[in-house]
Amino acid sequence: MDATATPTRIRFNRLLPYWAVLQTDLHQTAHSWVFRLWVLVSLLSAAGYGLYKYGIHHEAGIVQSASMQTGDLLRGVAVASLAFVALLSVSAVSSERATVADAVLCRGISRHQYFLAKWHARTFVVLVTFALLSAVILTGYHYLLDPDLTFSGGIAATAIALAALACVIAWGVTIGALANGTVLAITVFWMILYGTILLCSFLPDPFPSPSYVITQMRIILRGNFDEYRVGRVIAGFLIATCLGAVVGIIGFRRKDV
Repeated sequence: MDATATPTRIRFNRLLPYWAVLQTDLHQTAHSWVFRLWVLVSLLSAAGYGLYKYGIHHEAGIVQSASMQTGDLLRGVAVASLAFVALLSVSAVSSERATVADAVLCRGISRHQYFLAKWHARTFVVLVTFALLSAVILTGYHYLLDPDLTFSGGIAATAIALAALACVIAWGVTIGALANGTVLAITVFWMILYGTILLCSFLPDPFPSPSYVITQMRIILRGNFDEYRVGRVIAGFLIATCLGAVVGIIGFRRKDV
């Protein structure tokens, strides 16, 4: 008498769609022309600026403070990176409108998993790349120019820039997910971004103004900074980042794809 065959239970990992989209987007972002152009422009700008200041420091005999030059460069790189980061973040969902519609309607992946995978992938690639660029710039300028950089100052300055970029990415992905087109999303995103920067510049002194702390980058790099104030600025950026992600998840779940 044949033994009764027991049915095989197939286990399904609910995070599998998330991981699939995350890995795919990590690969696509790292190999996109926007990302490569951003890295190339940042490296060339840092190298050219550093060699110019090095020549002035050694040939002309004019002392070039590493903290001053690095602070100006990091602030410039962070501001210039906004254009590339905006395009990378906004296009995360808006550029794949047809693909996500098929995936969601066929129940291949949930909306919140798709949004989280896109957001996490863009955030990881941009922040890791900027952290590596900052480490290279800080190390190189420390040895090329008058060494007055501190380790704690470098960590604090880099953390502020990373928190600001994380906030920009979260809101960029959110606006790209809620808008009906990439061009419209970029336009709206730039209006909101510059409007927010303008409003932050008018914040009174007790409030942790991001623009004020960023302008004080050279002082922070020397280690002369208020840890409580810097911590409040980073916390403010992180709160705004989480708020942007929550708005994006709720809005994308209700949006007709």
